[in-house]
Amino acid sequence: MSKREILEPCGQRGMTGLEPGPGMGFFTTELARMVGPHGQVVAIDVQPRMLKGLRKRLQKTGLSGTVDVRLAAADSLGVQDLTHQIDFIFAYAVTREVPSRGAFFDQVATVTKLRARLLLVEPRGHVKPEEFEAELQDARRAGLVVTDRPSLPRGIAALLKRS
Repeated sequence: MSKREILEPCGQRGMTGLEPGPGMGFFTTELARMVGPHGQVVAIDVQPRMLKGLRKRLQKTGLSGTVDVRLAAADSLGVQDLTHQIDFIFAYAVTREVPSRGAFFDQVATVTKLRARLLLVEPRGHVKPEEFEAELQDARRAGLVVTDRPSLPRGIAALLKRS
């Protein structure tokens, strides 16, 4: 399965997306291509070293202008300025790393537009199905509802919308 196939439920041209925990940008460049020059991806991470690698990757691919790279605090996404501006969020192997899933999903719900989509993915073997269900419960408490359960070869996934 290609990156584009995985990300298909996420962004479209002209949209604004959020990618918490992009690492060095494995998916970020494809997200930037999907939203195009009139869209934007906000990539946030707590590790400066990862963001440095991401910036290098974006420069090499010519996509720096489409991605807003930000350093986040351990307990906050640092995206208060984006209230109701985000069309989609792609969270791959992120929620198991945050100090508070409840706070993470509350912040996600605050920045998303009504009916915005969140593709939540955890790698198989890293998170047990019952742990993933607990993540989805935290998302529901923040007003996010599951609309689909995409099948990914190496991951457990859910597509959620802000209700």
